Amino acid sequence: MAGGVDWAGRQAPSLADFERLAETAWKRLPREFRDMCGDVVIRVEDFPTEDVVQTMRLESAFDLLGLYQGVSLNNKSVLDPGGMPSMVFLYRRPMLDYWAEHYETLGTLVTHVLVHEIGHHFGLSDADMEHIEAAAGG
Repeated sequence: MAGGVDWAGRQAPSLADFERLAETAWKRLPREFRDMCGDVVIRVEDFPTEDVVQTMRLESAFDLLGLYQGVSLNNKSVLDPGGMPSMVFLYRRPMLDYWAEHYETLGTLVTHVLVHEIGHHFGLSDADMEHIEAAAGG
């Protein structure tokens, strides 16, 4: 039994497990950051769609941990027609692959990807995002 954990009976975290990790990460983010996001929807998928892989010219679906799709609040207008909500996609299988090769907790990785997908979309600096992650305990 390595490190006191019985790994023989463990399974990889499921989509539902990742959804709970993402929900926990979201709730721990500073209120100001969450407010900036509006009604963003967080979705967990195993992989990006083939369209995303092709559009982003990825070599593999494992090359993308997350993706933000939407219009930032500073670019939205009350005159805009109703459309799809802003969404953050977290990709379970690529994150598990990354996690297996690095030394951070899965919760920390989910928080990092969530903050960075939203943060880059809003033009936040890496230092700003690091501050947000630290405030979330990630």
